[in-house]
Amino acid sequence: MKKLYLFLLSMVVILTACNDDDKTDFYKVVPVSVQLQYPSGSEVSEMENVTVTVTSASGVEYINQTNASGLTSFSLPVGLYEITATDKKTESGKSKIYTGSLVNFPVTEQDEITAILNLNESEMSQIIIKELYTGGCPKDDGSGNYHFDKYVVLYNNSDEEAQLQNICLGITIPYNSTVNNGDYVNGSLFYEAEGWMPAGLGFFYFQNSTTLAARQSLVVVLNNANDNTQTFSQSVDLSSSEYYVTYAPEAYTNVNYHPAPSANIPTSQYLPGFRYGAGNAWAISNTSPAFFLFVPENSSPEAFNADADNVNYYNGSSTQVRKKVPFSWIIDGVEVFSYGASNNVKRFPSSIDAGYVDMTNGQGYTIYRNVDKEATEAIEDNSGKLVYNYSLGTSDVNGSTDPSGIDAEASMRNGAKIVFMDTNNSSNDFHQRAKSSLK
Repeated sequence: MKKLYLFLLSMVVILTACNDDDKTDFYKVVPVSVQLQYPSGSEVSEMENVTVTVTSASGVEYINQTNASGLTSFSLPVGLYEITATDKKTESGKSKIYTGSLVNFPVTEQDEITAILNLNESEMSQIIIKELYTGGCPKDDGSGNYHFDKYVVLYNNSDEEAQLQNICLGITIPYNSTVNNGDYVNGSLFYEAEGWMPAGLGFFYFQNSTTLAARQSLVVVLNNANDNTQTFSQSVDLSSSEYYVTYAPEAYTNVNYHPAPSANIPTSQYLPGFRYGAGNAWAISNTSPAFFLFVPENSSPEAFNADADNVNYYNGSSTQVRKKVPFSWIIDGVEVFSYGASNNVKRFPSSIDAGYVDMTNGQGYTIYRNVDKEATEAIEDNSGKLVYNYSLGTSDVNGSTDPSGIDAEASMRNGAKIVFMDTNNSSNDFHQRAKSSLK
Protein backbone atom coordinates (compact mmCIF):
# COMPACT_ATOMS: atom_id res chain seq x y z
CA MET A 1 0.00 0.00 0.00
CA LYS A 2 2.85 2.36 0.85
CA LYS A 3 4.51 1.76 -2.54
CA LEU A 4 1.20 2.36 -4.34
CA TYR A 5 0.71 5.65 -2.44
CA LEU A 6 4.21 6.83 -3.37
CA PHE A 7 3.60 5.91 -7.01
CA LEU A 8 0.35 7.86 -7.17
CA LEU A 9 1.95 10.84 -5.44
CA SER A 10 4.77 10.82 -8.00
CA MET A 11 2.24 10.79 -10.86
CA VAL A 12 0.42 13.79 -9.38
CA VAL A 13 3.70 15.74 -9.16
CA ILE A 14 4.62 14.83 -12.75
CA LEU A 15 1.17 15.75 -14.11
CA THR A 16 1.16 19.00 -12.15
CA ALA A 17 4.54 19.92 -13.56
CA CYS A 18 3.36 19.16 -17.08
CA ASN A 19 0.25 21.27 -16.57
CA ASP A 20 2.36 24.18 -15.28
CA ASP A 21 4.58 23.95 -18.36
CA ASP A 22 1.55 23.91 -20.60
CA LYS A 23 0.19 27.06 -18.91
CA THR A 24 3.52 28.81 -19.36
CA ASP A 25 3.45 28.05 -23.06
CA PHE A 26 -0.20 28.98 -23.40
CA TYR A 27 0.03 32.33 -21.62
CA LYS A 28 2.99 33.74 -23.48
CA VAL A 29 4.05 37.13 -22.11
CA VAL A 30 6.17 39.65 -23.96
CA PRO A 31 8.29 42.48 -22.47
CA VAL A 32 6.76 45.75 -23.68
CA SER A 33 8.37 49.15 -23.06
CA VAL A 34 6.35 52.34 -23.37
CA GLN A 35 8.26 55.55 -24.06
CA LEU A 36 6.48 58.88 -23.66
CA GLN A 37 7.25 61.40 -26.38
CA TYR A 38 6.40 65.01 -25.48
CA PRO A 39 5.63 67.55 -28.25
CA SER A 40 8.55 69.39 -29.79
CA GLY A 41 9.10 72.72 -28.04
CA SER A 42 7.28 71.77 -24.85
CA GLU A 43 10.52 71.85 -22.83
CA VAL A 44 9.21 69.28 -20.34
CA SER A 45 12.07 68.10 -18.15
CA GLU A 46 10.22 66.18 -15.41
CA MET A 47 8.88 62.91 -16.84
CA GLU A 48 8.95 60.69 -13.76
CA ASN A 49 5.89 59.06 -12.11
CA VAL A 50 3.53 59.59 -15.04
CA THR A 51 0.84 56.90 -14.96
CA VAL A 52 0.63 54.73 -18.08
CA THR A 53 -2.39 52.44 -18.47
CA VAL A 54 -2.49 49.48 -20.83
CA THR A 55 -5.93 47.94 -21.40
CA SER A 56 -6.54 44.60 -23.11
CA ALA A 57 -9.40 43.93 -25.51
CA SER A 58 -11.21 42.14 -22.65
CA GLY A 59 -10.86 45.12 -20.31
CA VAL A 60 -7.94 43.93 -18.15
CA GLU A 61 -5.82 46.91 -17.02
CA TYR A 62 -2.06 47.04 -16.43
CA ILE A 63 -0.84 50.22 -14.72
CA ASN A 64 2.70 51.47 -14.17
CA GLN A 65 4.64 54.72 -13.68
CA THR A 66 7.43 56.11 -15.82
CA ASN A 67 11.02 56.68 -14.77
CA ALA A 68 12.90 59.99 -15.11
CA SER A 69 13.26 59.39 -18.86
CA GLY A 70 9.54 58.88 -19.41
CA LEU A 71 9.95 55.12 -19.87
CA THR A 72 8.04 52.26 -18.25
CA SER A 73 7.77 48.52 -18.85
CA PHE A 74 5.11 45.81 -18.83
CA SER A 75 4.91 42.06 -19.32
CA LEU A 76 1.87 41.48 -21.52
CA PRO A 77 0.20 38.42 -23.02
CA VAL A 78 -0.07 38.36 -26.80
CA GLY A 79 -3.04 40.41 -28.00
CA LEU A 80 -4.35 43.88 -28.87
CA TYR A 81 -4.14 46.74 -26.38
CA GLU A 82 -4.97 50.39 -25.83
CA ILE A 83 -2.14 52.39 -24.24
CA THR A 84 -2.93 55.75 -22.63
CA ALA A 85 -1.14 58.34 -20.51
CA THR A 86 -1.97 61.76 -19.08
CA ASP A 87 0.45 64.26 -17.56
CA LYS A 88 -0.32 67.67 -16.06
CA LYS A 89 2.31 70.41 -15.93
CA THR A 90 2.44 74.07 -14.96
CA GLU A 91 4.60 76.15 -17.27
CA SER A 92 4.90 79.95 -17.42
CA GLY A 93 1.94 80.31 -15.12
CA LYS A 94 -0.38 78.17 -17.27
CA SER A 95 -1.58 74.63 -16.61
CA LYS A 96 -1.05 72.32 -19.54
CA ILE A 97 -2.25 68.78 -20.14
CA TYR A 98 -0.31 66.18 -22.13
CA THR A 99 -2.38 63.23 -23.31
CA GLY A 100 -1.79 60.36 -25.69
CA SER A 101 -3.27 57.02 -26.70
CA LEU A 102 -2.42 54.10 -28.94
CA VAL A 103 -5.46 52.11 -30.07
CA ASN A 104 -5.30 48.45 -31.16
CA PHE A 105 -1.58 48.23 -30.40
CA PRO A 106 -0.45 44.68 -31.29
CA VAL A 107 1.66 42.60 -28.91
CA THR A 108 3.05 39.63 -30.81
CA GLU A 109 5.48 36.86 -29.90
CA GLN A 110 8.95 38.41 -30.05
CA ASP A 111 11.84 39.19 -27.73
CA GLU A 112 10.81 42.75 -26.85
CA ILE A 113 8.52 45.52 -28.09
CA THR A 114 8.84 49.29 -27.68
CA ALA A 115 5.77 51.50 -28.04
CA ILE A 116 6.33 55.22 -28.65
CA LEU A 117 3.41 57.12 -27.10
CA ASN A 118 3.23 60.59 -28.62
CA LEU A 119 1.60 63.12 -26.28
CA ASN A 120 -0.52 66.06 -27.38
CA GLU A 121 -0.41 69.39 -25.54
CA SER A 122 -3.42 71.47 -24.55
CA GLU A 123 -4.22 74.10 -21.94
CA MET A 124 -6.79 73.60 -19.20
CA SER A 125 -10.16 75.15 -20.00
CA GLN A 126 -11.92 77.87 -18.05
CA ILE A 127 -15.37 76.55 -19.06
CA ILE A 128 -15.82 72.78 -18.73
CA ILE A 129 -18.59 70.21 -19.00
CA LYS A 130 -19.53 69.40 -15.41
CA GLU A 131 -22.43 67.06 -16.11
CA LEU A 132 -24.08 65.46 -19.14
CA TYR A 133 -27.50 63.83 -18.84
CA THR A 134 -28.72 62.15 -22.05
CA GLY A 135 -29.60 58.56 -21.11
CA GLY A 136 -33.15 59.14 -19.91
CA CYS A 137 -35.09 57.33 -17.20
CA PRO A 138 -37.59 54.47 -16.77
CA LYS A 139 -41.25 55.20 -17.46
CA ASP A 140 -43.54 54.78 -14.48
CA ASP A 141 -45.60 52.02 -16.10
CA GLY A 142 -42.51 49.96 -16.94
CA SER A 143 -43.17 50.17 -20.67
CA GLY A 144 -39.72 51.50 -21.56
CA ASN A 145 -37.57 54.59 -21.15
CA TYR A 146 -38.16 58.30 -21.55
CA HIS A 147 -35.24 60.16 -23.12
CA PHE A 148 -36.52 63.58 -24.14
CA ASP A 149 -35.22 65.23 -20.96
CA LYS A 150 -31.58 65.86 -21.82
CA TYR A 151 -29.35 68.61 -20.44
CA VAL A 152 -25.72 69.65 -19.91
CA VAL A 153 -24.24 71.61 -17.01
CA LEU A 154 -21.35 73.96 -17.79
CA TYR A 155 -18.98 75.07 -15.05
CA ASN A 156 -16.47 77.88 -14.62
CA ASN A 157 -13.48 75.92 -13.30
CA SER A 158 -11.43 79.05 -12.64
CA ASP A 159 -11.22 81.96 -10.20
CA GLU A 160 -12.15 84.54 -12.87
CA GLU A 161 -15.51 85.45 -14.39
CA ALA A 162 -16.04 83.76 -17.77
CA GLN A 163 -17.60 85.14 -20.95
CA LEU A 164 -19.85 82.60 -22.73
CA GLN A 165 -20.65 84.55 -25.90
CA ASN A 166 -19.98 82.49 -29.07
CA ILE A 167 -19.40 79.23 -27.17
CA CYS A 168 -20.93 76.53 -29.36
CA LEU A 169 -22.37 73.11 -28.47
CA GLY A 170 -21.47 70.30 -30.85
CA ILE A 171 -22.02 66.56 -31.28
CA THR A 172 -20.47 64.05 -33.64
CA ILE A 173 -21.64 61.94 -36.51
CA PRO A 174 -21.53 58.98 -35.91
CA TYR A 175 -23.88 59.70 -33.02
CA ASN A 176 -23.21 56.39 -31.24
CA SER A 177 -19.93 54.73 -30.29
CA THR A 178 -21.15 51.27 -31.31
CA VAL A 179 -21.56 51.73 -35.06
CA ASN A 180 -19.14 50.66 -37.78
CA ASN A 181 -17.24 53.95 -37.89
CA GLY A 182 -16.40 54.95 -41.46
CA ASP A 183 -13.92 57.61 -40.30
CA TYR A 184 -11.23 55.03 -39.54
CA VAL A 185 -8.62 54.59 -42.25
CA ASN A 186 -5.83 52.09 -41.58
CA GLY A 187 -6.81 52.01 -37.92
CA SER A 188 -6.82 55.79 -37.35
CA LEU A 189 -9.38 58.59 -37.53
CA PHE A 190 -8.59 60.30 -40.83
CA TYR A 191 -9.53 63.75 -39.56
CA GLU A 192 -7.01 63.59 -36.72
CA ALA A 193 -4.15 64.07 -39.17
CA GLU A 194 -6.05 67.00 -40.71
CA GLY A 195 -6.56 68.67 -37.32
CA TRP A 196 -10.34 68.98 -37.16
CA MET A 197 -13.32 67.46 -35.37
CA PRO A 198 -16.68 66.81 -37.10
CA ALA A 199 -19.71 68.67 -35.74
CA GLY A 200 -22.66 66.70 -37.05
CA LEU A 201 -26.18 67.80 -37.96
CA GLY A 202 -25.87 71.34 -36.56
CA PHE A 203 -24.89 73.29 -33.47
CA PHE A 204 -26.22 75.77 -30.92
CA TYR A 205 -24.41 78.76 -29.46
CA PHE A 206 -24.50 81.52 -26.87
CA GLN A 207 -25.48 84.67 -28.72
CA ASN A 208 -25.69 87.25 -25.94
CA SER A 209 -23.02 88.54 -23.56
CA THR A 210 -23.69 85.86 -20.96
CA THR A 211 -21.21 85.64 -18.11
CA LEU A 212 -20.57 82.88 -15.59
CA ALA A 213 -19.09 83.69 -12.20
CA ALA A 214 -16.06 81.84 -10.84
CA ARG A 215 -16.77 78.30 -9.56
CA GLN A 216 -20.41 78.50 -10.67
CA SER A 217 -22.63 76.30 -12.87
CA LEU A 218 -25.03 76.97 -15.73
CA VAL A 219 -27.65 74.50 -16.97
CA VAL A 220 -28.42 74.22 -20.69
CA VAL A 221 -31.49 72.14 -21.50
CA LEU A 222 -30.94 70.14 -24.69
CA ASN A 223 -34.44 68.63 -25.00
CA ASN A 224 -37.78 69.61 -23.46
CA ALA A 225 -37.28 72.57 -21.14
CA ASN A 226 -40.34 71.73 -19.06
CA ASP A 227 -41.19 69.93 -15.83
CA ASN A 228 -40.85 66.37 -17.08
CA THR A 229 -41.56 64.94 -13.62
CA GLN A 230 -45.26 65.74 -14.15
CA THR A 231 -45.37 62.95 -16.73
CA PHE A 232 -42.55 60.65 -15.55
CA SER A 233 -41.74 60.80 -11.86
CA GLN A 234 -38.14 59.65 -12.31
CA SER A 235 -37.38 62.35 -14.88
CA VAL A 236 -36.07 65.88 -14.26
CA ASP A 237 -37.73 69.26 -13.83
CA LEU A 238 -36.11 71.39 -16.53
CA SER A 239 -38.41 74.42 -16.23
CA SER A 240 -36.34 76.64 -13.92
CA SER A 241 -36.11 80.31 -14.81
CA GLU A 242 -32.34 80.07 -14.30
CA TYR A 243 -31.87 77.52 -17.08
CA TYR A 244 -30.88 78.12 -20.69
CA VAL A 245 -32.32 76.06 -23.56
CA THR A 246 -31.31 75.05 -27.08
CA TYR A 247 -34.35 76.23 -28.97
CA ALA A 248 -34.40 77.15 -32.66
CA PRO A 249 -37.86 76.18 -33.99
CA GLU A 250 -37.09 77.56 -37.45
CA ALA A 251 -34.31 74.96 -37.78
CA TYR A 252 -35.50 72.07 -35.60
CA THR A 253 -39.22 71.35 -35.93
CA ASN A 254 -39.52 68.01 -34.12
CA VAL A 255 -41.64 68.87 -31.07
CA ASN A 256 -40.81 65.61 -29.29
CA TYR A 257 -37.23 66.82 -28.94
CA HIS A 258 -37.86 70.56 -29.03
CA PRO A 259 -41.28 71.52 -27.64
CA ALA A 260 -41.89 75.11 -26.62
CA PRO A 261 -39.95 75.82 -23.41
CA SER A 262 -41.64 76.53 -20.10
CA ALA A 263 -42.93 80.09 -19.74
CA ASN A 264 -40.61 80.33 -16.73
CA ILE A 265 -37.57 80.54 -19.02
CA PRO A 266 -36.97 84.00 -20.53
CA THR A 267 -36.59 84.10 -24.32
CA SER A 268 -33.25 85.84 -23.77
CA GLN A 269 -32.01 82.46 -22.50
CA TYR A 270 -32.87 80.61 -25.72
CA LEU A 271 -29.71 79.46 -27.53
CA PRO A 272 -30.08 79.84 -31.32
CA GLY A 273 -28.80 77.14 -33.61
CA PHE A 274 -28.01 76.13 -37.17
CA ARG A 275 -29.06 72.92 -38.92
CA TYR A 276 -27.43 71.33 -41.93
CA GLY A 277 -28.12 68.02 -43.62
CA ALA A 278 -31.13 65.81 -42.94
CA GLY A 279 -33.09 65.59 -39.72
CA ASN A 280 -35.50 67.84 -37.88
CA ALA A 281 -34.06 67.38 -34.37
CA TRP A 282 -30.71 67.85 -32.69
CA ALA A 283 -30.53 64.19 -31.74
CA ILE A 284 -27.71 63.79 -29.26
CA SER A 285 -27.20 60.10 -28.51
CA ASN A 286 -29.02 58.64 -25.50
CA THR A 287 -26.56 55.71 -25.31
CA SER A 288 -23.09 57.04 -26.11
CA PRO A 289 -22.70 60.69 -27.11
CA ALA A 290 -19.48 62.47 -28.04
CA PHE A 291 -20.24 66.03 -26.94
CA PHE A 292 -17.97 69.07 -27.13
CA LEU A 293 -17.72 72.84 -26.72
CA PHE A 294 -15.93 75.11 -29.19
CA VAL A 295 -15.41 78.79 -29.91
CA PRO A 296 -14.72 80.04 -33.46
CA GLU A 297 -11.44 81.95 -33.41
CA ASN A 298 -11.22 85.13 -35.50
CA SER A 299 -14.70 84.30 -36.73
CA SER A 300 -18.28 83.93 -35.49
CA PRO A 301 -20.80 81.07 -35.31
CA GLU A 302 -22.67 82.62 -38.22
CA ALA A 303 -19.55 82.85 -40.42
CA PHE A 304 -18.45 79.35 -39.46
CA ASN A 305 -21.83 77.94 -40.45
CA ALA A 306 -21.82 79.79 -43.78
CA ASP A 307 -18.30 78.73 -44.80
CA ALA A 308 -18.64 76.07 -47.52
CA ASP A 309 -14.98 75.07 -47.08
CA ASN A 310 -15.83 73.68 -43.64
CA VAL A 311 -18.23 71.04 -44.98
CA ASN A 312 -17.59 67.28 -44.80
CA TYR A 313 -19.95 64.44 -45.75
CA TYR A 314 -19.81 61.37 -43.54
CA ASN A 315 -19.19 58.31 -45.73
CA GLY A 316 -19.87 60.54 -48.73
CA SER A 317 -23.57 60.88 -47.83
CA SER A 318 -25.18 64.18 -48.78
CA THR A 319 -27.63 63.80 -45.89
CA GLN A 320 -24.99 63.29 -43.18
CA VAL A 321 -23.41 66.73 -43.26
CA ARG A 322 -20.69 67.76 -40.83
CA LYS A 323 -18.73 70.95 -40.20
CA LYS A 324 -14.97 70.87 -39.63
CA VAL A 325 -14.11 72.31 -36.20
CA PRO A 326 -10.35 72.96 -35.85
CA PHE A 327 -8.81 71.34 -32.79
CA SER A 328 -7.62 74.74 -31.55
CA TRP A 329 -11.26 75.91 -31.27
CA ILE A 330 -12.34 73.08 -28.93
CA ILE A 331 -12.38 74.01 -25.25
CA ASP A 332 -13.79 70.76 -23.79
CA GLY A 333 -15.24 67.41 -24.77
CA VAL A 334 -16.43 64.13 -23.28
CA GLU A 335 -16.48 60.74 -25.00
CA VAL A 336 -19.18 58.39 -23.72
CA PHE A 337 -19.22 54.63 -24.38
CA SER A 338 -22.20 52.31 -24.09
CA TYR A 339 -21.50 50.20 -21.01
CA GLY A 340 -21.14 46.49 -21.71
CA ALA A 341 -20.94 46.86 -25.50
CA SER A 342 -18.03 45.03 -27.11
CA ASN A 343 -17.88 47.27 -30.20
CA ASN A 344 -17.35 50.75 -28.75
CA VAL A 345 -15.08 52.89 -30.93
CA LYS A 346 -13.64 56.31 -30.09
CA ARG A 347 -14.58 59.37 -32.10
CA PHE A 348 -12.37 61.89 -30.29
CA PRO A 349 -8.63 61.80 -30.97
CA SER A 350 -6.41 61.72 -27.89
CA SER A 351 -5.62 65.45 -28.14
CA ILE A 352 -9.30 66.17 -27.37
CA ASP A 353 -10.13 63.23 -25.09
CA ALA A 354 -7.65 60.43 -24.47
CA GLY A 355 -10.22 58.22 -22.72
CA TYR A 356 -13.93 57.59 -22.29
CA VAL A 357 -16.59 57.13 -19.61
CA ASP A 358 -19.08 54.26 -19.61
CA MET A 359 -22.83 54.93 -19.40
CA THR A 360 -25.84 52.70 -18.79
CA ASN A 361 -28.77 54.44 -20.44
CA GLY A 362 -32.44 54.54 -19.46
CA GLN A 363 -31.88 54.38 -15.69
CA GLY A 364 -31.74 58.05 -14.74
CA TYR A 365 -27.94 57.95 -14.48
CA THR A 366 -25.82 60.93 -15.43
CA ILE A 367 -22.21 61.53 -16.45
CA TYR A 368 -20.58 63.70 -13.78
CA ARG A 369 -17.09 65.17 -13.47
CA ASN A 370 -14.70 64.07 -10.72
CA VAL A 371 -13.36 66.48 -8.12
CA ASP A 372 -9.68 67.45 -8.17
CA LYS A 373 -9.13 66.53 -4.52
CA GLU A 374 -5.69 68.09 -4.09
CA ALA A 375 -6.62 71.41 -5.70
CA THR A 376 -9.97 71.62 -3.90
CA GLU A 377 -8.52 70.88 -0.48
CA ALA A 378 -5.77 73.45 -1.09
CA ILE A 379 -8.33 76.30 -1.12
CA GLU A 380 -8.10 77.75 2.39
CA ASP A 381 -11.69 78.96 2.43
CA ASN A 382 -12.88 75.35 1.96
CA SER A 383 -11.85 74.37 5.48
CA GLY A 384 -14.82 72.76 7.23
CA LYS A 385 -17.06 73.08 4.15
CA LEU A 386 -16.14 69.97 2.17
CA VAL A 387 -18.49 66.99 2.43
CA TYR A 388 -16.84 63.56 2.17
CA ASN A 389 -18.00 59.94 1.87
CA TYR A 390 -19.49 60.48 -1.59
CA SER A 391 -22.06 57.73 -2.19
CA LEU A 392 -23.76 58.60 -5.49
CA GLY A 393 -21.44 56.71 -7.82
CA THR A 394 -22.68 53.56 -9.55
CA SER A 395 -20.05 51.18 -8.19
CA ASP A 396 -22.66 48.43 -7.99
CA VAL A 397 -23.45 48.83 -11.71
CA ASN A 398 -20.15 49.33 -13.49
CA GLY A 399 -17.65 50.16 -10.74
CA SER A 400 -17.89 53.88 -11.43
CA THR A 401 -17.49 56.57 -8.76
CA ASP A 402 -15.54 59.72 -7.91
CA PRO A 403 -12.20 58.56 -6.47
CA SER A 404 -11.80 61.85 -4.56
CA GLY A 405 -14.54 60.82 -2.12
CA ILE A 406 -15.80 64.43 -2.09
CA ASP A 407 -19.51 65.08 -2.66
CA ALA A 408 -19.23 68.09 -4.96
CA GLU A 409 -22.90 69.12 -4.92
CA ALA A 410 -23.23 68.83 -1.13
CA SER A 411 -19.96 70.71 -0.66
CA MET A 412 -21.05 73.55 -2.94
CA ARG A 413 -24.34 73.85 -1.04
CA ASN A 414 -22.14 74.11 2.04
CA GLY A 415 -20.30 77.09 0.56
CA ALA A 416 -17.21 75.28 -0.73
CA LYS A 417 -15.42 76.12 -3.97
CA ILE A 418 -14.88 73.03 -6.10
CA VAL A 419 -12.06 72.47 -8.57
CA PHE A 420 -12.95 69.69 -10.99
CA MET A 421 -10.56 67.32 -12.74
CA ASP A 422 -9.52 68.45 -16.21
CA THR A 423 -6.94 66.16 -17.78
CA ASN A 424 -8.54 65.79 -21.25
CA ASN A 425 -9.10 62.13 -20.40
CA SER A 426 -12.68 61.16 -19.59
CA SER A 427 -11.48 57.93 -17.97
CA ASN A 428 -9.86 60.11 -15.29
CA ASP A 429 -12.24 63.05 -15.32
CA PHE A 430 -15.76 61.56 -15.18
CA HIS A 431 -17.83 58.87 -13.52
CA GLN A 432 -21.41 57.66 -13.79
CA ARG A 433 -23.65 59.19 -11.12
CA ALA A 434 -26.73 57.39 -9.79
CA LYS A 435 -29.04 60.37 -10.25
CA SER A 436 -29.21 63.83 -11.74
CA SER A 437 -27.63 66.61 -9.70
CA LEU A 438 -30.75 68.70 -10.47
CA LYS A 439 -33.06 66.37 -8.53
